Amino acid sequence: MHTVSGGEVAGILVAVFWAILVSFLAVALARLAQTLKATTKLVADVTDQAVPLLADASSAVRSAQTQIDRVDAIASDVQEVTSNASALSTTVASTFGGPLVKVAAFGYGVRRALGGRKDEVPAKSPRRTVIVGRTVPATRRAKRKKD
Repeated sequence: MHTVSGGEVAGILVAVFWAILVSFLAVALARLAQTLKATTKLVADVTDQAVPLLADASSAVRSAQTQIDRVDAIASDVQEVTSNASALSTTVASTFGGPLVKVAAFGYGVRRALGGRKDEVPAKSPRRTVIVGRTVPATRRAKRKKD
C-alpha cells in the first residue's frame, strides 16, 4: 500500500485545475474561431453585394450629371429666348405704340365729333348755396338721396 503525501495531492489538484482551465480555453478558442469564420463570410457577402451596388450608384450619378448638363443647356437657351422676346417686345412697343395711341385718340375724337355731344353731356344741376347754420328741409334731403 502506497500512501499519498500532501505534495502529491497538491500536484494532482494543480494538474486537474490546469486541465480544466485548458479545456475552457480550448472551447473559448473554438467558439472564437467560429465567430471569426462567420464574420469573414459576412464581410465577403457584403463586399460581393456592395461592389455591384456601388457600380450602379456610380452609373446613376453619371446619368444624373448628364441630365443636369442637358437641363443647364436648356435653361441657358430659354434665357436667351426670353431676352430676345423682351427685346422684340420693346422694339414693337416703341415702333407701333406711339402711332397706335395717336390713331386711337384721333378715332375717339372723330366719334365724339360726329356722334354729337348733347346726349353724352349730363344736364346741369342747379347751383346750391350753403348757408351756415341752416338745415335742409326733409323733402330736399330725400330728393338728394335719389340722385
